Amino acid sequence: MKEPAYIIAIGASAGGLEEINTFFDHTPLDSAAYVIVQHLSSSFRNRMIEVLAKHSKLTIKEAEEGMKVYANVVYLIPNNKFMTIKDRKLCLTDKSQVQGPHLTINTFFKSLAADCGIKAIGIILSGFGSDGSEGIKDIKQAGGMIIARNPETTQFNSMPANAIATDMVDFILEPEFMPRAIESYIHHSETMKVDSRNEEKAMERIIEYLAKKLPFDFSDYKMSTILRRTKRRAVTLNLYDLDKYLEILKESPEELKALAQDFLISVTSFFRDIDSFEQIKKNVLPHILGSLGPNDEIKIWVAGCATGEEAYSLAIMLKEQLTGDFKDRVVKIFATDIDSAALITAGKGSYPAERMKNVSESYLTTYFDIKGDNYVTGLRFAEC
Repeated sequence: MKEPAYIIAIGASAGGLEEINTFFDHTPLDSAAYVIVQHLSSSFRNRMIEVLAKHSKLTIKEAEEGMKVYANVVYLIPNNKFMTIKDRKLCLTDKSQVQGPHLTINTFFKSLAADCGIKAIGIILSGFGSDGSEGIKDIKQAGGMIIARNPETTQFNSMPANAIATDMVDFILEPEFMPRAIESYIHHSETMKVDSRNEEKAMERIIEYLAKKLPFDFSDYKMSTILRRTKRRAVTLNLYDLDKYLEILKESPEELKALAQDFLISVTSFFRDIDSFEQIKKNVLPHILGSLGPNDEIKIWVAGCATGEEAYSLAIMLKEQLTGDFKDRVVKIFATDIDSAALITAGKGSYPAERMKNVSESYLTTYFDIKGDNYVTGLRFAEC
C-alpha cells in the first residue's frame, strides 16, 4: 500500500448517506485517500461499512487510533469519537472527554489543513447547522481545495449553505460530479509545469489586468500565496499555462471576479488579539471619552473589517463604558472592506457558535440572541 498524494475529507450529516453513496459510485481508483466525517448515531455504526462497500471499489475501514492513512482506502469516523490526523495517522478522542459543541467536521478539517496543506481537499455535503464552515477556512488558507454540494437541491441545506457563505468554496456541485472535478484537479496539479521566473512574470500580468478591470490592487500581496491560488484556479479549468489562463480572464468577467475573490480570504475573529483589545478597553476608550465635549460624537472607522467580528468587538467594549455622564453619547462605527461578500456577512451580525469562542458568557447573554444555530447581535455599524 502506498501513501496518498492527496487526502479527501468528506463532511456530512442529515441526508448525507445517499450523497456519499452517489459520490463513491463515481470515484476511481487513484492516488488519494478518503476520510468520511459523518454525524452518526450509535445504531448506524455497524451498517456504514456494509452499505458503502456496495458503492465503491475502494477498501472501507472504520478508523482506529494510530491507523496509517493509505491511498485507495476510505476511513470512517467512529460515531462516538472526535478524529484528527497527524503525520498521516488518525488520532481518536472520546466525545465524552470534550466539552462544548461536538463539531467533528471542523475538528478533522482543521487538523487535515495543518497536516497536509495544499494536498488537502475538503467536501461539505448535506446536514443541519454549520459544522465544517470553520474547518474549510483552514484548508483554504493552507492552499487546499473545497467543494460543497448544491444547497438548492437538498432538503438539509444548512451545512453547504453556511460553507458557501464563507466564500471559501471552489466548486458547488452535485455529488456525482465531484469525483471528476477532483480527478482533474489532482491530475493537472501533479503535471503542471514549474518555471518560477516565467510564472511570476505571468502572475504580474494577471495582477495588472485585475487592477485594470476591478477596483483591486494585489501587487503588494505575497507572490507565492497568490501564485498558488491562481494556479489552483487554472488547473480546475484544465489549464497549466498562466498566460492561457490570462486569456480566459479576459474572456470571462465571472472568472476574473472569482479569482479576485479567491485572493480576498478574510481572517478575523471576535477579540482576535486579546492583549490589544484589553489595552483599548483600559486605556484608549476611557481617554477618548474623557477628552470629548458634551455634544461631540464618537466616530470609529474599522478598515478591513472582513466579516465584522472586530468591529462588533469594539462596539461591545465601547457600549460597556457608555454609562453615567456618557450614557447618551452618540457613537457611529464605520466598517469597510474591499470584499463585498464579507461585508454582507458583517452587516447581518449573525455568527455560528464556533465563531464565538473568544466571547465571554456575559457578553453573549447581553449582546446576542440565539436564532437557530447562530448568535445574532443587535448592535449595528454603518457599512461603507
